[in-house]
Amino acid sequence: MKIGVLALQGDFAEHQATMRKLNIETIQVRLPGDLDGLDGLIIPGGESTTISKLIEKNGLYDTLQKKPIFGTCDGLDLLAKKGDGQMEQTGQRLLGRMDFTVNRNAFGRQRESFQKQIDFDGNPFSGVFIRAPAIEKVWNDCSVLSQLDGRIVAAEQGNCLATAFHPELTDDTRIHEYFIQKIRSRH
Repeated sequence: MKIGVLALQGDFAEHQATMRKLNIETIQVRLPGDLDGLDGLIIPGGESTTISKLIEKNGLYDTLQKKPIFGTCDGLDLLAKKGDGQMEQTGQRLLGRMDFTVNRNAFGRQRESFQKQIDFDGNPFSGVFIRAPAIEKVWNDCSVLSQLDGRIVAAEQGNCLATAFHPELTDDTRIHEYFIQKIRSRH
């Protein structure tokens, strides 16, 4: 198995380190050709407007429409079908892979970042929330995997997984394993 990590901006190195713990080969993805032969892709947290513009500039938008994707924090933003008013103002282009509406800064600004125990698909997990988004509403077959204080912070649909928090900033590899298992179950 080989997983790409979008390496345009954000904490891509931390995702690669987590995947190494699972003995999963990774490559950094910057151009469409980098996606050849990959089983899936991780879109890390960073700054979603910047990542969106770089996806467009590097010609990646169309090639990201079919691969299994795991998006964390701003990666969750990009997977959304519908963005909030801030995203509309910036003209940010979303991948639209998952049927949900996102609130980009639902948990506040950078200084309001926190770590809190959550329930992920029935199991406790220590979620690291950094200027985190939240999913406002899901529809069709988009499934909620986790909530925090009444806000949706993890969901899955088809071959995509999205978390508002940063599992790569913990020593717990279970959510990355969940994504790998999701890919394997479809082969």
